[in-house]
Amino acid sequence: MELSKHHNYPGKLIVLEGTDGVGRSTQMELLANWLAVEGYGVTRTSWKSSGLITRAIEKAKEKNALNTITFSLLYATDLAERLNSIILPALKAGLIVLADRYYYTAFARDVVRGADPAWVRKLYGFALEPDLVFYMKMPLEPLLRRIITTRGGLDFYESGRDIGMSTDLYQSFKLYQSQILYEFEQMADEFGFKTIDASRPIEDIQRTLRKELKDILSDKSLASG
Repeated sequence: MELSKHHNYPGKLIVLEGTDGVGRSTQMELLANWLAVEGYGVTRTSWKSSGLITRAIEKAKEKNALNTITFSLLYATDLAERLNSIILPALKAGLIVLADRYYYTAFARDVVRGADPAWVRKLYGFALEPDLVFYMKMPLEPLLRRIITTRGGLDFYESGRDIGMSTDLYQSFKLYQSQILYEFEQMADEFGFKTIDASRPIEDIQRTLRKELKDILSDKSLASG
């Protein structure tokens, strides 16, 4: 199925993807600071952060009221609102937009939750195609250790407990995240992700991200900060 066309705006849309706990937020903050120092205008946006829809998603999660279709529609609404209020204006202004997750997260999560893959992709047909997607990849066991160490426990939805994979939270996490990883692996070639080993030191990952951005940073149409 054909997805959204590439945009022709002067700005650039850069996406950081990957499972929970791989360090996307840390790397995005470092990238944003570096780009600003280099003189580029930067806007950041993250998954499930719309001022209009985030609270509705949280309330539904608290009540365990998200079935597969509702889950998909709410998150698609979140991205649609941020696209119009944040991403599009920034791209039109020639800024670099750093997105912590994009519709690829939905392509993975929604399908694992039982949604039809073609339906999910059609649902996100309104979204712009990114200029570059970094896929931060980490094996399951190190990922689990990191999440337990840094967060002190496992999240209900990150563990797929809402879809009943296992009554054991630990086992449910492994089953759910392994399927999410599988979906990302299938998309990596299809969408040309730049795969990054997220188990490396933070500084090494950042150097790799900056190196991969060189071609885009040479575009003279980008706005300076």
